[in-house]
Amino acid sequence: MDRIDLFRIFARVVEAASFTHAAETLGMPRSSVSAAVQQLESRVGARLLTRTTRSVAPTPDGAAFYEHCLRLVADVEEAENLFRQSESAVQGVLRVNMPGRIGRLIVAPALPDFLVTYPGLSVELGVTDKAVNLVEEGLDCVLRVGPLQDSGLIARRMGELKLINVASPAYLHQHGVPQCPADLLDGHEAVNYASPQNGRVEQWEWEENGQTHTLDIPGRVTVNSAEALIACALAGLGMIQIPAYDVRSYLHTGQLVKVLPKWCAAPLPMALLYPHRRHLSMRVQVFAAWLEELVRQQVLRPVSAAP
Repeated sequence: MDRIDLFRIFARVVEAASFTHAAETLGMPRSSVSAAVQQLESRVGARLLTRTTRSVAPTPDGAAFYEHCLRLVADVEEAENLFRQSESAVQGVLRVNMPGRIGRLIVAPALPDFLVTYPGLSVELGVTDKAVNLVEEGLDCVLRVGPLQDSGLIARRMGELKLINVASPAYLHQHGVPQCPADLLDGHEAVNYASPQNGRVEQWEWEENGQTHTLDIPGRVTVNSAEALIACALAGLGMIQIPAYDVRSYLHTGQLVKVLPKWCAAPLPMALLYPHRRHLSMRVQVFAAWLEELVRQQVLRPVSAAP
């Protein structure tokens, strides 16, 4: 095993804080990962990791060496790709995670064309509405929707998701059509959405005169996924707030109807996140460019366009 491979393994162990987890993401036996780190420690003449029964953490020397490893691995990858200009030269496994409906409805159907363009790439696509830890999971990038936390990751903006208010015709026939936010407290119900991250039920929200307003609307059903939220709205269980692209087809068929179009929540920012690296791998670069164009065409186009 050459030194660059040792550097890559060591960096993965530091990021995963576990030999076992690092081995899983690298597709290697745990014993090989442990042996690689021991070999590296022997080469540099310093203890790089502190090992406990529960976790692994870099020593002060290990933390400094980790930063050097990242730069060296990035330089080697850049040198290897220096004269690779064709799509076929982009190789490797791309590990990415994104929200469920975007992954299933937008990205997965478009992946065949992407893989034809880049025959040397394979993709591990994770879809979940929960925020995953990019570094610990050994992912190359993640697509996030909503305000970003200061995570030390690099964010590539992908645009903003327009939010709209919708309900089924059956619901509106039974409860009436609200004409202003004040009407929402007059016999109306919402399908409550509980955040998959913390279980907190989100309030009904709208922007008016540059200010954000919130309201607690009664509701007898609470869900924690966009799929369930839409299904409940279609069943007439209440009004929902949802990204416009999510319900475009239902609006066109009349299964859902816009309500309170002048009082919608602020758009949600969307960004592709990846680890802080001086150089970004070619596989992430080409995927980011492809995803940005796909999102522009399929997600951000006006809701009035044909589905």
